[in-house]
Amino acid sequence: MKMSKGQMGARLLGLAVGGVALAASGVASAELGQPAPWEYKLQEAATPVMENITWFHNFLLVLITLITLFVLGLLVAVVIKFNARSNPIPSRTTHHTLIEVAWTLIPVLILVGIAVPSFRLLFLELDVPKADLTIKATGKQWYWSYAYPDNGKFEFDSLLAQDKQPRLLGVDNEMVVPVNKIVRVQTTGADVIHSFAVPAFGIKIDAIPGRLNETWFKATKTGMFYGQCSELCGKDHAFMPIAVRVVSDQEFASWVETAKKKFASAPGDTFASAAGAAQ
Repeated sequence: MKMSKGQMGARLLGLAVGGVALAASGVASAELGQPAPWEYKLQEAATPVMENITWFHNFLLVLITLITLFVLGLLVAVVIKFNARSNPIPSRTTHHTLIEVAWTLIPVLILVGIAVPSFRLLFLELDVPKADLTIKATGKQWYWSYAYPDNGKFEFDSLLAQDKQPRLLGVDNEMVVPVNKIVRVQTTGADVIHSFAVPAFGIKIDAIPGRLNETWFKATKTGMFYGQCSELCGKDHAFMPIAVRVVSDQEFASWVETAKKKFASAPGDTFASAAGAAQ
C-alpha cells in the first residue's frame, strides 16, 4: 500500500515527536548523580564546587558563542564588501593604528576576564578546608578500597556489582558520607595510577602509588552519586565505578556502627586522620 506525501510526512513527524518525547522522558527519569540518556550538559551540581564549575562552564559557553558570532560576522562582511565584484580596485592600506590596538587590547581584556573567575575556582578546589570526616580511597586493579580513619579505622573494598543498577555503576559496598559535612578524600594507588572522579561533586584527582593526594567535597543533597576511574589503568579500567551514598547525620552514625562490625579493622598507622592531616 502506497502512502501519499502527506501521510508520509505526518508519519515522519510523529516519529520525530515520539523520539523527542522519549529522549525528554529519559532525561527526566534519570536519577540525580548519574549519567542520563541523551544528556548534553553537565550533571546537576551536588556541591558548592560543582555549582561554581557549572557557572564557569556556562559563562565560557556564552563568551565563546559571542566571539564566534562576531568573527563569523566579520568574515561575512569581508566576503560581501571586499570581493572582486563589489570592490574592483583593492585598497592598499597596510596599517590602521586603532584596529591594531583594538585587536591586541580586547583579547587581553577577555583573557583577564576569564582568568579572574578561573583562579578563584582553582583556589576553591585546591584549598581544603578543615574536614569533618576523612576517607582514604585506594585504587587497585580493578576496584576501590575505602578506609575511615576517624570512625573506627575500618576498611572495605568496593567492587562492581553486575546485578545492580545503574549498569556498570552499581557496587557491592558504597562509600557513605553525611550530608552538609566537609569530607576530605585522600587518594593513593596500590599498583598503577588510577583516578578518583565524581562528576556531580566536581572532583577528579589521581591516585598514584607511593603518593597521597587529597581533595574535598561538601554534598548538599542526599542520594546516590556515581563516578568512575578516569585513568586508563588496565584492561578492567571501565569496571571500577565509584558510588557515594549521601545520608543524614543519624543514618551515617548508624551505618558507622554497622560497618565497624561488618568490616575487619585495619592497622591504625596506615591512615591519616582528619585532625592530623595537614590543612
